[in-house]
Amino acid sequence: MSEVFDGYERQYCELSANLSRKCTSASALNGEQKKQKVSEVKTGIDEAEALIRKMDLEARSLPPNVKAVLLAKLREYKSDLNNLKSEVKRIESGSLSAATRDELLESGMADTLTASADQRSRLMSTTERLDKSSDRIKESRRTMLETEELGVSILQDLHSQRQSLLHAHNTLHGVDDNIGKSKRILTNMSRRMNKNKWIVTSIIIVLVLAIILILYFKLTK
Repeated sequence: MSEVFDGYERQYCELSANLSRKCTSASALNGEQKKQKVSEVKTGIDEAEALIRKMDLEARSLPPNVKAVLLAKLREYKSDLNNLKSEVKRIESGSLSAATRDELLESGMADTLTASADQRSRLMSTTERLDKSSDRIKESRRTMLETEELGVSILQDLHSQRQSLLHAHNTLHGVDDNIGKSKRILTNMSRRMNKNKWIVTSIIIVLVLAIILILYFKLTK
């Protein structure tokens, strides 16, 4: 999925759980201790908002199918953070009587913590599903890389075979040229032999005729 987003997500979940505990403890405090605890919670909320912004930027830089899933998770985190802010405002608002505070702790705070726990359970379930989706995406990416490597290997083999065929073609072309030259040479030699044959035959005929004439004249005399 995204290691950067996962890192921010882990930090946010830890920080959110810590802030919820601090809110619970701050509700039971008074005076300066309460103010100090609320100040710590506000500082933590600022850090949580910064983490959400970082997660948002990281999610928007990813492919559309991954981005949509991560932005859905971010909406859950933003809702969780808004609940924490509302909780802080309720704590700051006031001068609540001890009875009111106890009632809040027993009812409203319990409901808030229960809702927060349910929300975190949903977030954890969503995170597990996203982790499984991330594993499937990684496996698909690994398969694609293996397929790409196989394709590259096949292309290299085909290129090597093409080079071998081109070399064989060039060799055959050279052999054809040599055969053509040899054929022309043999043709020329055959023509010369035929020409020499006619010349020798003509010479023999002339010599035979000369001998016949000589014999004729000798015999007639």
